[in-house]
Amino acid sequence: MKSSRKLLKAIFTATALAAFTPSPLFACAACYGKSDSPLASGMNWGIFTLMGIVLTVLASIATFFIYLVRKEAAMHKNATPQPRSEI
Repeated sequence: MKSSRKLLKAIFTATALAAFTPSPLFACAACYGKSDSPLASGMNWGIFTLMGIVLTVLASIATFFIYLVRKEAAMHKNATPQPRSEI
């Protein structure tokens, strides 16, 4: 039992040391100031692609709700009133 506890303590210590060990940070080309590099161009295309996808999905959702509202309005317009039955 003591050996497994020591093993867990060693694993926890190694994980904590690995997590808190400082590592060098490398900025991307856009942050570094080289906005004409291929990396910056690729990042810009990725941003534009994701924006296009998000806008397409939002426009599709809005179009669907507009379709539902128009269909409901047309249904109410064409509905014939039912005569009331008096008891």
